[in-house]
Amino acid sequence: MSGTVTMYSTTWCGYCRRLKSQMDREGIGYTEVNIEQDPKSAAFVEQVNNGNQTVPTVVVTPTGGGDPVAMTNPSLAQVKQALGV
Repeated sequence: MSGTVTMYSTTWCGYCRRLKSQMDREGIGYTEVNIEQDPKSAAFVEQVNNGNQTVPTVVVTPTGGGDPVAMTNPSLAQVKQALGV
């Protein structure tokens, strides 16, 4: 896949673990950023979630380019749709 996926997560987030395992199973590569260890990423997550540190927050840059899309707690289908696959 030629799009990019960045997942902002925490170590304790069950929704994050579930989405990671689904993306692993589907062969969707991603970069994971733990917001507990990176204050700048925590601030970004708050910015796109109306002041809340809601995870997983996923940023997808679609296959073939285009504007990045930020999604809060997306389904695997939503991630794939944002990637254009």
